Amino acid sequence: MTAAEAAERWRKSSITIRQACTGYKKAPPRFKPDEARRSGATWLITRAGMDRLYGPERGEN
Repeated sequence: MTAAEAAERWRKSSITIRQACTGYKKAPPRFKPDEARRSGATWLITRAGMDRLYGPERGEN
């Protein structure tokens, strides 16, 4: 799924997901290499990566 889709499904801000992909000044990327990759200008993220960092998707039992 795209970073925007992941942000919506897990109810996180888009910038939070993008920073987990890229890292930022004082922190490395939070996703493992097999959980997120860049395709052009779009970040693609696995469900397993989102579950590992943010827990199960909201609305699921």
